[in-house]
Amino acid sequence: MNNRPKAMLIDITRCIGCHSCDLACKRAHNLPEETEPELSDTSLTVVQERHGRSVRKLCMHCLDPACVSACPVAALQKTPQGPVVYQADRCIGCRYCMLACPFQVPRYEWTRLAPYVKKCDLCAEKIARGETPVCVEACPVGAVQFGDRDELLAEARRRIAENPAYVQRILGEEEAGGTSVLFLSDVPFEKLGFAIPPDNRPLRVLTAGPLQEVPTVVTLGSAVLATLYWITKRREEVALAEEEEKHVHPGLPPRARKREVERS
Repeated sequence: MNNRPKAMLIDITRCIGCHSCDLACKRAHNLPEETEPELSDTSLTVVQERHGRSVRKLCMHCLDPACVSACPVAALQKTPQGPVVYQADRCIGCRYCMLACPFQVPRYEWTRLAPYVKKCDLCAEKIARGETPVCVEACPVGAVQFGDRDELLAEARRRIAENPAYVQRILGEEEAGGTSVLFLSDVPFEKLGFAIPPDNRPLRVLTAGPLQEVPTVVTLGSAVLATLYWITKRREEVALAEEEEKHVHPGLPPRARKREVERS
């Protein structure tokens, strides 16, 4: 397999809702083998029934992922071949990735004492070996295809041109800067429950300005906290010294006690 960016094309018009894809995913990741209606920490892809169609939901594997740019410890990374992968040993549990994702995908292991973030990894290890994601292999009707992203886009455009029933749009071609999971449909994507970003630019571009100010804010905040600490500590020392003076020279007014202390 070549090293060009890969992608997955999901044709909603061909999906029969058999759940072969999500069950294969669960088996591959050692998760409980029961279908679930929503993404969760035990279901990395689901098939939902919307407007008479069976609709896959999973990580979109953005070309310029907001989750990667939001993570302060590089626990999420975009691989050259397409998958956005998660390294649990780096994760600090801040959940910034969950807030940053324009498609509302990452899930958190809320029930575990040492929780991790969970999401589809597009079978990154299999792709690295030149193989195909398990959900693609499991589909009995060819509703999911895997290959070079540019070739899949060409195939999607061909289908749209040949069949006017398709929505004249490839979801994932441009949304949020483009994704490695592409969708075709004959029903408007908004009616199928997709979270459509309002801007085609990567969210990293939109948030770069505010994020660049974070180091400055942290530095100034640290200086302010240090100053407040010094003032508080100084007040405690002064109060303690005054209390000691009272015991050494009882009965004298404060100024007189101070003069006595200076003489001694």
